[in-house]
Amino acid sequence: MLPRSAAGSLRLLRFTMDKLLSANQAGWLERSFVAESSGAEVAYFSLSGADRQPGNPARPRCFLPPPGRCYSFGVPAAPTLRDRVRAARLQGTLQRRLEQEAPWGDRGRVLPLLCYGRGGALLEKGFLVQDEQGLPETRAFLEELLGTLLPAPAHLWVYEPGESGRLGCALWGCKEPGKESELLGRANVVALEEPQSHPAVPYLLGNTVFRSREAARQVLEECTSIIPESRLILELVDKYPKHPKKGNFPVIVIEGLDGTGKTTVTHFLKDSLNAVLLRTPPSCVSQWRKIFDDEPPLIRRAFYALTNYIMASEIAEESSKSPVILDRYWHSTAAYAIATEITGNVQNLPPPHHLVYHWPDDLLSPDIVLLLTVSPEERVRRLQGRGIEKTREEVDLEANDVFRQKVEESYRRMENPTCHILDANPPKEGVAKAALHLIKNHCHSL
Repeated sequence: MLPRSAAGSLRLLRFTMDKLLSANQAGWLERSFVAESSGAEVAYFSLSGADRQPGNPARPRCFLPPPGRCYSFGVPAAPTLRDRVRAARLQGTLQRRLEQEAPWGDRGRVLPLLCYGRGGALLEKGFLVQDEQGLPETRAFLEELLGTLLPAPAHLWVYEPGESGRLGCALWGCKEPGKESELLGRANVVALEEPQSHPAVPYLLGNTVFRSREAARQVLEECTSIIPESRLILELVDKYPKHPKKGNFPVIVIEGLDGTGKTTVTHFLKDSLNAVLLRTPPSCVSQWRKIFDDEPPLIRRAFYALTNYIMASEIAEESSKSPVILDRYWHSTAAYAIATEITGNVQNLPPPHHLVYHWPDDLLSPDIVLLLTVSPEERVRRLQGRGIEKTREEVDLEANDVFRQKVEESYRRMENPTCHILDANPPKEGVAKAALHLIKNHCHSL
């Protein structure tokens, strides 16, 4: 079953996507792909004509050997923000259906897949399906899924052994349920060298990292007809001034992964400095978090970006009366977004000084940001037995050491303001005192 308003979203997408599919079909041999196969391993590949000898016949590691079989498909990149919002929701619907209805059970995986053209232009965001058993019902399931949700003919790539041990693929056009799919062409899979920059890097700003209130606001404006709560968020944002002014007292942000001791440090600083303690996102949006946590990254990140602007007005008011201690702020929003969107290891992150690491010009800035860091072993020890509800990203942190490394490195690359690194491995009381000492050296008014 489609989520609420998804059917309407699909109808709105059809005209745009029909044009995109027909325009892209002629150039499908000019595409390149990147898939995250396991852990930090990223595989790049492209396609060559079936009648041509591939330059690199090696099988990319994201493809299973027989009897396993792989498939891929995607949602074409949309030219307007309205279509991008609906395409993102459609991709979210596809992912949920794959997770909930797939016939392969625990004998298969669904990997994120990007398709990009010459010059790095993003063409599609989609999925690479690995079916270890090569079940015939897998293809039938995918054809029905795509025929139901995407405009006909939806493209399904079926990867299969080719001549001389090469990996080939067939492009099928999936039609409405009950109609046979049409073979559109065949090609060989060609392994590619890793490019200098991850293909997703140029698309971070305005898609998962927002550097202005207006950029995030525009996304939720496009959601008001499909997510009614979006209008409530916008009304709340509009109640506050666009450029609140910080008071005379310092604003101190404490950042760090769960288990680094933020709670101990923030409460110690609150008592020591006679400060007010604030947490992001603010409590006034808590009733909507679950709704937006279930949305795709474009919408989810826009929601959390706007909560920072709501918090800015509260910071401005409180900092006129006392110091403000803030448990996470924009750095956290951006670091998790970057680490989630960029597949592979730390080397794939945007380079230092990239604009994605720069504080938004229109967001109230703190006086100092402290980043608490601990070893992975110490962090796991502290988290054991806490029993608190975890976000999707916090679950990823526990299961994926590479993701943790990307989050921490993204924090370290933040600029204007930068993060002051504080080793939080020692006993928490000593760490809290070290934090206080660092803050007093930086904020001379204390």
